[in-house]
Amino acid sequence: MKSDIRVCSAWRDRHARPVYTLSSNCPECGADAVNSAPAPFNPEDPHGEYRRALKERARE
Repeated sequence: MKSDIRVCSAWRDRHARPVYTLSSNCPECGADAVNSAPAPFNPEDPHGEYRRALKERARE
């Protein structure tokens, strides 16, 4: 899952705080912008099947 909001990949070296943008480059320094949020789940999760089954059972 990708987010529209991106953060400057070099903000720790070049900026005092994170610089967020919607474009693929940082508006202040021109460095590449990367996805600002991690994925909400791991598709290779070994226990995902059981967690989804419990969630489905709780809905009923």
